[in-house]
Amino acid sequence: MPLPSPRTPRSAPRPDTATGPARPGPARALSLRSGLAAAAALALALAAPLASATTASGAASPSETQATAQAQGDVIRVASKGFVDNFNPFTTQYALPIVMLRHTYEYLVGYDQEKGAPTAGIAEKWETSKDGKTWTFHIRPNMQWSDGEPITAADAAYTYNTMLKNPALAASNGAMVKDFAGVDATDDTTFVIRLRRPQAANPGLETAIVPEHVWSKQDPAKFANDKDVVGSGPFVISEYKPNQHITLTANPHFWRGAPKVKGVEFVNYSNPDASVQALKSNEVDLVSGLNPQQFESLQNQDGIATNLGQARRFVSLALNPGAADAKGKRYGTGNAALEDVKVRQAIRRGTDLDALRQQVMRDNAAPALGIIPATWKDWTLAPDDGVKLGYDVEAAKKLLDEAGWKEGEGGIRTKDGKKLSLRFLEDSESTTDQTTADYLVPWMKKIGIDLHVDATDADTQVDRIGKGDYDMYVSPWAVPPDPDYQLQINTCDSRPGEGGNGPTTQDFYCNPKFDELYDRQHVEQDQAKRQELVRQAQRIHYTDSAEIMLWYPKAAEAYRSDRFTGFGKQPTNDGSIVGQAGYWDYYLAEPVGEGSQQSGGMSPGLWIGVGIAVVCGAGGVLYFLRRRSTADERA
Repeated sequence: MPLPSPRTPRSAPRPDTATGPARPGPARALSLRSGLAAAAALALALAAPLASATTASGAASPSETQATAQAQGDVIRVASKGFVDNFNPFTTQYALPIVMLRHTYEYLVGYDQEKGAPTAGIAEKWETSKDGKTWTFHIRPNMQWSDGEPITAADAAYTYNTMLKNPALAASNGAMVKDFAGVDATDDTTFVIRLRRPQAANPGLETAIVPEHVWSKQDPAKFANDKDVVGSGPFVISEYKPNQHITLTANPHFWRGAPKVKGVEFVNYSNPDASVQALKSNEVDLVSGLNPQQFESLQNQDGIATNLGQARRFVSLALNPGAADAKGKRYGTGNAALEDVKVRQAIRRGTDLDALRQQVMRDNAAPALGIIPATWKDWTLAPDDGVKLGYDVEAAKKLLDEAGWKEGEGGIRTKDGKKLSLRFLEDSESTTDQTTADYLVPWMKKIGIDLHVDATDADTQVDRIGKGDYDMYVSPWAVPPDPDYQLQINTCDSRPGEGGNGPTTQDFYCNPKFDELYDRQHVEQDQAKRQELVRQAQRIHYTDSAEIMLWYPKAAEAYRSDRFTGFGKQPTNDGSIVGQAGYWDYYLAEPVGEGSQQSGGMSPGLWIGVGIAVVCGAGGVLYFLRRRSTADERA
């Protein structure tokens, strides 16, 4: 059916550029634990420096650009947007640093490129005991940290014990080790994890192993880890200047072999249109997080290749079901009407999701039902799953009638003398937020809900979400290949204290029936049975409607094919370059030949400029300790 006339649009809306875990918690989680950690998500938007950038354009200042304008054929120039709190894998809460850490530290067990399945990392192989409670990991011999020191099982033991013994670190990483009874390094190449109960997911996933000889000399709860970084991944962080850049350079000691590029450069860009122009003018090599118009403008351009790949993200309309901590103590300013599932379901049924997806994303997104995106085919809900509740205005009105909200003046519902008035917390920089609000306002009025747009900047939005100071907002998350983490952050125990202190939650969701299914899938060893339990949990989450899935976005990316080739995608055949649960993107890239040097770039290393990371999630991915990043992945 035709779209309603949207409210008066803002002038010159700017397209979103961030890719990912959007919120502090999710994004980070995504990249640190599940490839979430998570984008999503992680996901982050990429754009590059303009030779004559201006403050108004959102690019690096002219002096900064001139100081670094030394393009090299073996350095990938990328642009990004995201907030950095630190580069500490135990405590960082944002998507952008999580992405950096994903490339800097190898995990005990990684995710493969083909489909995100567990694969060798620091451990070359592993086995479990018959009762499923003891996992033995065999550390690859003769590996080295980037400073040449040996990598041993003692480093893994130090990393896990640090999380187990330090309450300040358990707050953000505790979910990864909550079932651990203990860990031991029995010799240099043998590391053992002892569990209190069996679990389905490999316990070696989603934890970055850090060098004991560096971290034992620091307070791991306060260590910023932003200079002289020692890592084990394909790249290491070599320089960080707040609001200017982050530099990653190739690690010659990486166990898979040194990258074919010397580094990758990322520069801060708040204006995505400028980054698109920079790609066209050969001043940047890779852009991501493109909206449909930007993506189309880059197709069939000489020297530019585009990729529209599967992404590990979802974008949802998050409703405040009643912000509370793990003990059920309420806080925040959420409208109590949203604690009624019938009101939340009415919002779902009163939203034309197909029309909205087409309006915002065109063909760059797929229909979404559950919290596990279609990229992870073993766990997602099918688009035609029987739980689906379609767009139906009359059904929405009936649900509000049943909830006791009766039509009043102007068609707005009232109950006990109060109007049904809700706030849409909008990131004023986000085109997705703006367009979604433009259509939600008249749709909600049609069923009797008075929806007001509460626009603010991204930092304030993140802060208010952590405090439960909202009714609804657009919430993007990046999701790891194994569903355990994304399910876990929807359990009652994952709800943090006021201000976001404590565990990572997706959106304050709590249902004991969901928790029971989470616990069952957590320990289920039969893959088929576990898949069904995961789908049952998603159906409960869908019906409760604390979040309304808007779409599964595709990764719209473009790069200079006349300068670089071989960018690794995940999944291999139809996946994304940016926002992976791994480091295949830049690690597999290589220059297109000796004569490919161009002017207008920057110096060796991966530079990521800092913008603002917003809600979206790492084992913890894309807020609180959720890792969120502007309108893209929390994860």
